[in-house]
Amino acid sequence: MEGWDPNTKSTLTQIPLLTTKAGPRDGAAWTTRLKEEYKSLIAYTQMNKSNDNDWFRISASNPEGTRWTGKCWYVYNLLKYEFDLQFNIPVTYPSTAPELELPQLDGKTQKMYRGGKICLTVHFKPLWAKNCPRFGIAHALCLGLAPWLAAEVPILVDSGMIKHKDDATTSAES
Repeated sequence: MEGWDPNTKSTLTQIPLLTTKAGPRDGAAWTTRLKEEYKSLIAYTQMNKSNDNDWFRISASNPEGTRWTGKCWYVYNLLKYEFDLQFNIPVTYPSTAPELELPQLDGKTQKMYRGGKICLTVHFKPLWAKNCPRFGIAHALCLGLAPWLAAEVPILVDSGMIKHKDDATTSAES
């Protein structure tokens, strides 16, 4: 954690760590892990709301908890840019981090793979491997998606690759 800004350290230390090393193929152990994931996500969401830093909503979109969907957003120049968020839990989870996808941004930045999967290889994946199985979905959002949005959205907006929904509506009406 050295080299991290104090705000990131503070946030990370408040997200509960997980203890169960289980993936989708592990039956009852996966159910235990999934409960830990929800507790961690709830704590992270509550912390964000109390700090007026609410920036995502996700939920499992299947009963097994292997497919997740939701929304995430980033405020830039006082405008809110909202994106669909989706990911699957890999069968080798938690050894393998989930690949977070923002399908609306597919092909708009070089820091993304086909299908809108954000690039997290250089900085995040070694961190995930070092902290397996203690890190979970909330940690992936905090240390993967949040910094990616902070780095990429301003560039995409300034270059004209993405437009605010109000700008798109105004130009469509013209």
